[in-house]
Amino acid sequence: MRMSLLRSASQHLRRRRDYSSASASPERKVAILGAAGGIGQPLALLMKLNPLVSSLSLYDIAATPGVAADVSHINTRALVKGFVGDDQLGEALEGADLVIIPAGVPRKPGMTRDDLFKINAGIVKGLCTAIARHCPNALVNMISNPVNSTVPIAAEVFKKAGTYDEKKLFGVTTLDVVRAKTFYAGKANVPVTGVNVPVVGGHAGITILPLFSQATPASNALSHEDLLALTKRTQDGGTEVVEAKAGKGSATLSMAYAGAVFGDACLKGLNGVPDIVECSFVQSTVTELPFFASKVRLGKSGVEEVMGLGELSALEKEGLESLKGELLSSIEKGVNFAQES
Repeated sequence: MRMSLLRSASQHLRRRRDYSSASASPERKVAILGAAGGIGQPLALLMKLNPLVSSLSLYDIAATPGVAADVSHINTRALVKGFVGDDQLGEALEGADLVIIPAGVPRKPGMTRDDLFKINAGIVKGLCTAIARHCPNALVNMISNPVNSTVPIAAEVFKKAGTYDEKKLFGVTTLDVVRAKTFYAGKANVPVTGVNVPVVGGHAGITILPLFSQATPASNALSHEDLLALTKRTQDGGTEVVEAKAGKGSATLSMAYAGAVFGDACLKGLNGVPDIVECSFVQSTVTELPFFASKVRLGKSGVEEVMGLGELSALEKEGLESLKGELLSSIEKGVNFAQES
């Protein structure tokens, strides 16, 4: 009985400490651009649940007032406001510490990758122009695909506006990490909650390179064929979901989760929590490519350190060389679009 009471008291104190630390957190405004979409809605829900968020600004071209009303009824710290249309975009962004961009359209039947690129590239360019004007010091988390091109587009827009800070612009590749962790844990038969797998390169197809040789906990149970299959499955994770949804959608829920995980890491970094490390697609000198995804240490100014690749296996070295041409082409496509349009 006494042990039960002690346990109960301990849990109560721990909850008190957790609440105190959350309530003592700095005021942080998060803006989600594309908040009424398939990714935006669950992402809005998850960020509303984050105790580090004091103000949640939800923006889209339609339907945001309803999403905002719905999410605002949840009894957590963040005050929620919905904004709709071009004339309210500035107000949505004003004073934001973190801007998350899931805006854009998913690829639909009959739509080429080039069609998708042109639509989403134009959307991203417009949103980033507004960010440069209304919250130039905010951290920007790019979810809109193709990330390998939209991040360079954002960089060019910010350069033109004179507000570019390479430490504050991130391509969200966390879903690749989430998938790699899940698939590795299942194959290696280890608890998924303790798994970590770095994923480097880019955020599409063969540009996604999971470093299973650096996975923790390490496993000797995986053959070369297993590692090849795990790598391929991680690279094709988006296609797996599209096919499972039979043409009726893409990876929205898992992407929202990944976006919330990375957003939380950025907020912790801004708040001075030490040793926050996540993989992200950023301006980089890790390879000869101008942008590259690798482990990044986050801090009060955004990127504190872009970390190296570490020791690679022969399979990973081969994958690294194979991805460079395609990734460079995607980066250049984004840069050219921003400069020409």
